[in-house]
Amino acid sequence: MSSDAPPRWEYRVVKPPREPSQKEARDPTATLDEFADDGWELDQTIDYVGGGTKFLVFRRPAGADAEADDE
Repeated sequence: MSSDAPPRWEYRVVKPPREPSQKEARDPTATLDEFADDGWELDQTIDYVGGGTKFLVFRRPAGADAEADDE
């Protein structure tokens, strides 16, 4: 692959963890750590218009899951 080629990414979108009432988000540290262990990094959040986070968007280089399987 040429070093001039732009990187290719794969994405995963998840809802942040919620408290039982479903109105309050819980601390997402465990979710972030879990995804980071698999090579994902937080790319952005998608927020509700009135505030609060609706989705967490993660990305990692395409094919990273195959590389992790080789280790």
